[in-house]
Amino acid sequence: MMLNMTITGRDSDQPPVLLAHGLFGSGRNLGGLARRLGETRRVIAVDMRNHGDSFHDPDHSYPALAHDLAQIVAAEGGQADILGHSMGGKAAMMLALTQPGLVRRLIIMDIAPFAYAHSQASHIDAMEATDLAGIERRSEADARLAEHISDPGVRAFLLQSLDLKADPPQWKFNLAALRDQMPFLVGWPENAPKGSFTGPALFLIGSESDYCRAPQQSEAIRAHFPQADIRTIAGAGHWLHADRPAEVAGTVAAFLD
Repeated sequence: MMLNMTITGRDSDQPPVLLAHGLFGSGRNLGGLARRLGETRRVIAVDMRNHGDSFHDPDHSYPALAHDLAQIVAAEGGQADILGHSMGGKAAMMLALTQPGLVRRLIIMDIAPFAYAHSQASHIDAMEATDLAGIERRSEADARLAEHISDPGVRAFLLQSLDLKADPPQWKFNLAALRDQMPFLVGWPENAPKGSFTGPALFLIGSESDYCRAPQQSEAIRAHFPQADIRTIAGAGHWLHADRPAEVAGTVAAFLD
Protein backbone atom coordinates (compact mmCIF):
# COMPACT_ATOMS: atom_id res chain seq x y z
CA MET A 1 0.00 0.00 0.00
CA MET A 2 1.23 3.48 -0.87
CA LEU A 3 0.75 6.64 1.16
CA ASN A 4 -1.58 9.32 -0.13
CA MET A 5 0.56 12.12 -1.51
CA THR A 6 0.25 15.56 -3.06
CA ILE A 7 2.87 16.59 -5.62
CA THR A 8 3.49 20.27 -6.26
CA GLY A 9 6.28 22.54 -7.41
CA ARG A 10 8.33 22.40 -10.57
CA ASP A 11 10.64 19.83 -12.11
CA SER A 12 14.35 20.44 -11.69
CA ASP A 13 17.62 18.56 -12.02
CA GLN A 14 17.57 17.96 -8.26
CA PRO A 15 15.74 15.11 -6.49
CA PRO A 16 12.32 15.83 -5.01
CA VAL A 17 11.72 17.05 -1.48
CA LEU A 18 9.58 14.67 0.60
CA LEU A 19 7.64 16.19 3.51
CA ALA A 20 6.52 14.03 6.47
CA HIS A 21 4.17 15.57 9.04
CA GLY A 22 3.80 14.95 12.77
CA LEU A 23 1.30 13.09 14.93
CA PHE A 24 -2.37 14.06 14.37
CA GLY A 25 -1.39 16.05 11.29
CA SER A 26 -1.58 15.56 7.55
CA GLY A 27 0.35 16.57 4.48
CA ARG A 28 -1.53 19.86 4.29
CA ASN A 29 0.03 20.98 7.61
CA LEU A 30 3.30 21.55 5.76
CA GLY A 31 1.62 23.45 2.92
CA GLY A 32 3.54 26.66 3.55
CA LEU A 33 6.85 24.84 3.26
CA ALA A 34 5.62 23.01 0.16
CA ARG A 35 4.76 26.30 -1.55
CA ARG A 36 8.10 27.91 -0.70
CA LEU A 37 10.22 24.92 -1.71
CA GLY A 38 8.04 24.33 -4.76
CA GLU A 39 9.29 27.58 -6.28
CA THR A 40 12.40 25.71 -7.41
CA ARG A 41 11.83 22.05 -6.60
CA ARG A 42 9.37 19.18 -6.97
CA VAL A 43 7.73 18.67 -3.58
CA ILE A 44 5.89 15.58 -2.33
CA ALA A 45 3.76 15.98 0.81
CA VAL A 46 2.41 12.71 2.21
CA ASP A 47 -0.27 11.72 4.67
CA MET A 48 1.45 9.29 7.03
CA ARG A 49 -0.28 5.96 7.63
CA ASN A 50 -3.29 6.17 9.98
CA HIS A 51 -3.59 9.88 9.12
CA GLY A 52 -5.35 11.93 6.44
CA ASP A 53 -6.37 9.97 3.37
CA SER A 54 -3.71 7.27 3.74
CA PHE A 55 -4.41 3.67 4.67
CA HIS A 56 -5.03 2.41 8.20
CA ASP A 57 -2.85 -0.29 9.69
CA PRO A 58 -2.36 -1.59 13.25
CA ASP A 59 1.42 -1.25 12.91
CA HIS A 60 2.47 2.35 13.50
CA SER A 61 6.08 1.68 14.45
CA TYR A 62 8.93 3.78 13.12
CA PRO A 63 10.34 0.95 10.97
CA ALA A 64 6.91 0.73 9.33
CA LEU A 65 6.71 4.50 8.82
CA ALA A 66 10.22 4.56 7.37
CA HIS A 67 9.25 1.76 4.99
CA ASP A 68 6.31 3.86 3.77
CA LEU A 69 8.64 6.78 3.03
CA ALA A 70 11.11 4.45 1.29
CA GLN A 71 8.34 3.29 -1.05
CA ILE A 72 7.63 6.86 -2.06
CA VAL A 73 11.30 7.67 -2.65
CA ALA A 74 11.80 4.50 -4.71
CA ALA A 75 8.75 5.29 -6.83
CA GLU A 76 9.86 8.90 -7.38
CA GLY A 77 13.39 8.35 -8.60
CA GLY A 78 15.34 6.55 -5.88
CA GLN A 79 16.65 9.50 -3.88
CA ALA A 80 15.11 12.52 -2.17
CA ASP A 81 15.72 15.29 0.30
CA ILE A 82 13.60 14.37 3.33
CA LEU A 83 11.99 16.81 5.77
CA GLY A 84 10.14 15.52 8.81
CA HIS A 85 8.44 17.19 11.74
CA SER A 86 8.07 15.43 15.11
CA MET A 87 6.71 11.93 14.38
CA GLY A 88 7.55 12.46 10.71
CA GLY A 89 11.02 13.52 11.79
CA LYS A 90 11.59 10.27 13.63
CA ALA A 91 10.36 8.33 10.61
CA ALA A 92 12.75 10.32 8.40
CA MET A 93 15.64 9.66 10.79
CA MET A 94 14.86 5.94 10.78
CA LEU A 95 14.87 5.96 6.98
CA ALA A 96 18.22 7.77 6.86
CA LEU A 97 19.76 5.31 9.31
CA THR A 98 18.45 2.17 7.63
CA GLN A 99 18.55 3.15 3.95
CA PRO A 100 20.95 6.10 3.69
CA GLY A 101 21.25 5.78 -0.08
CA LEU A 102 17.66 7.02 -0.42
CA VAL A 103 18.37 10.28 1.44
CA ARG A 104 20.48 13.06 -0.02
CA ARG A 105 19.84 15.74 2.59
CA LEU A 106 17.88 15.43 5.84
CA ILE A 107 15.90 18.14 7.63
CA ILE A 108 14.40 17.37 11.04
CA MET A 109 12.11 19.77 12.89
CA ASP A 110 12.01 19.79 16.68
CA ILE A 111 12.58 16.14 17.54
CA ALA A 112 15.54 13.95 18.48
CA PRO A 113 16.25 10.21 18.14
CA PHE A 114 15.30 9.91 21.78
CA ALA A 115 12.71 8.13 23.93
CA TYR A 116 10.43 10.77 25.45
CA ALA A 117 8.29 10.18 28.54
CA HIS A 118 5.21 12.20 27.58
CA SER A 119 2.05 10.85 25.92
CA GLN A 120 -0.50 12.30 23.54
CA ALA A 121 -3.21 9.83 24.58
CA SER A 122 -5.25 12.63 26.17
CA HIS A 123 -5.98 14.01 22.70
CA ILE A 124 -7.23 10.59 21.64
CA ASP A 125 -9.43 10.50 24.74
CA ALA A 126 -10.85 13.90 23.82
CA MET A 127 -11.60 12.99 20.20
CA GLU A 128 -13.23 9.71 21.18
CA ALA A 129 -15.32 11.46 23.85
CA THR A 130 -16.64 14.13 21.45
CA ASP A 131 -20.12 13.43 20.15
CA LEU A 132 -20.04 14.11 16.40
CA ALA A 133 -23.62 13.12 15.63
CA GLY A 134 -25.58 15.73 13.71
CA ILE A 135 -22.62 18.06 13.20
CA GLU A 136 -22.67 19.94 9.89
CA ARG A 137 -20.14 22.74 10.47
CA ARG A 138 -16.63 22.74 11.84
CA SER A 139 -17.63 25.45 14.31
CA GLU A 140 -20.13 23.02 15.85
CA ALA A 141 -17.44 20.38 16.16
CA ASP A 142 -15.13 22.94 17.75
CA ALA A 143 -17.75 23.77 20.39
CA ARG A 144 -18.15 20.12 21.31
CA LEU A 145 -14.43 19.40 21.29
CA ALA A 146 -13.96 22.43 23.58
CA GLU A 147 -15.68 20.44 26.32
CA HIS A 148 -12.56 18.26 26.39
CA ILE A 149 -9.73 20.48 25.05
CA SER A 150 -9.46 24.10 26.19
CA ASP A 151 -6.66 25.22 23.84
CA PRO A 152 -8.25 26.65 20.65
CA GLY A 153 -5.02 26.15 18.70
CA VAL A 154 -4.93 22.43 19.49
CA ARG A 155 -8.61 22.10 18.59
CA ALA A 156 -8.10 23.87 15.26
CA PHE A 157 -5.16 21.59 14.49
CA LEU A 158 -7.11 18.41 15.24
CA LEU A 159 -10.25 19.58 13.45
CA GLN A 160 -8.33 19.81 10.18
CA SER A 161 -8.61 16.02 10.16
CA LEU A 162 -12.35 15.80 10.81
CA ASP A 163 -14.25 14.45 7.81
CA LEU A 164 -17.52 16.40 7.75
CA LYS A 165 -18.62 14.71 4.54
CA ALA A 166 -18.94 11.36 6.25
CA ASP A 167 -22.30 10.42 7.77
CA PRO A 168 -21.87 10.75 10.67
CA PRO A 169 -18.71 12.90 10.64
CA GLN A 170 -15.60 11.02 11.69
CA TRP A 171 -11.94 11.52 12.44
CA LYS A 172 -9.55 10.52 9.68
CA PHE A 173 -7.14 9.10 12.25
CA ASN A 174 -6.92 5.43 13.16
CA LEU A 175 -7.32 6.32 16.81
CA ALA A 176 -7.25 2.71 18.02
CA ALA A 177 -3.88 2.06 16.37
CA LEU A 178 -2.40 5.36 17.54
CA ARG A 179 -3.48 4.66 21.11
CA ASP A 180 -2.05 1.14 20.99
CA GLN A 181 1.25 2.32 19.49
CA MET A 182 1.65 5.47 21.60
CA PRO A 183 4.54 4.10 23.72
CA PHE A 184 6.47 3.42 20.50
CA LEU A 185 5.52 6.79 18.98
CA VAL A 186 6.92 8.85 21.84
CA GLY A 187 9.84 6.46 22.22
CA TRP A 188 12.74 5.47 20.02
CA PRO A 189 13.13 1.83 18.93
CA GLU A 190 15.49 -0.18 21.13
CA ASN A 191 16.58 -2.07 18.03
CA ALA A 192 17.25 1.09 16.03
CA PRO A 193 20.53 1.06 14.09
CA LYS A 194 23.49 2.05 16.26
CA GLY A 195 25.35 3.58 13.32
CA SER A 196 25.07 7.04 11.83
CA PHE A 197 23.90 8.92 8.76
CA THR A 198 26.91 10.85 7.50
CA GLY A 199 25.14 13.00 4.93
CA PRO A 200 24.16 16.65 5.40
CA ALA A 201 21.53 17.10 8.11
CA LEU A 202 19.75 20.17 9.46
CA PHE A 203 17.96 20.07 12.82
CA LEU A 204 15.67 23.03 13.53
CA ILE A 205 14.73 23.51 17.18
CA GLY A 206 12.02 25.78 18.57
CA SER A 207 13.40 28.01 21.33
CA GLU A 208 10.13 27.69 23.27
CA SER A 209 9.94 23.90 22.85
CA ASP A 210 11.36 21.35 25.30
CA TYR A 211 11.78 18.52 22.78
CA CYS A 212 15.51 19.06 22.20
CA ARG A 213 16.72 21.12 25.15
CA ALA A 214 18.22 18.37 27.32
CA PRO A 215 21.92 17.57 26.78
CA GLN A 216 21.16 13.89 26.19
CA GLN A 217 18.86 14.82 23.31
CA SER A 218 21.55 16.85 21.58
CA GLU A 219 24.01 14.02 22.26
CA ALA A 220 21.64 11.56 20.60
CA ILE A 221 21.43 13.80 17.53
CA ARG A 222 25.21 14.10 17.29
CA ALA A 223 25.71 10.36 17.81
CA HIS A 224 23.46 9.39 14.89
CA PHE A 225 23.97 12.44 12.66
CA PRO A 226 27.58 13.64 13.01
CA GLN A 227 27.17 16.25 10.26
CA ALA A 228 24.10 17.79 11.92
CA ASP A 229 23.74 21.55 11.81
CA ILE A 230 21.55 22.28 14.86
CA ARG A 231 19.84 25.67 14.75
CA THR A 232 17.37 27.29 17.12
CA ILE A 233 14.42 29.26 15.77
CA ALA A 234 13.76 32.10 18.21
CA GLY A 235 10.19 32.57 19.38
CA ALA A 236 9.01 29.22 18.01
CA GLY A 237 7.46 26.30 19.84
CA HIS A 238 7.14 22.69 18.74
CA TRP A 239 5.15 23.68 15.62
CA LEU A 240 7.93 26.01 14.54
CA HIS A 241 6.84 25.99 10.88
CA ALA A 242 3.53 27.51 12.01
CA ASP A 243 5.06 29.90 14.54
CA ARG A 244 7.83 31.23 12.28
CA PRO A 245 6.84 30.16 8.77
CA ALA A 246 8.97 32.59 6.73
CA GLU A 247 12.14 32.01 8.78
CA VAL A 248 11.75 28.23 8.77
CA ALA A 249 11.00 28.08 5.04
CA GLY A 250 13.92 30.35 4.21
CA THR A 251 16.32 28.37 6.37
CA VAL A 252 15.23 25.06 4.84
CA ALA A 253 15.41 26.42 1.28
CA ALA A 254 18.93 27.77 1.84
CA PHE A 255 20.08 24.44 3.27
CA LEU A 256 18.65 22.46 0.35
CA ASP A 257 20.22 24.80 -2.20
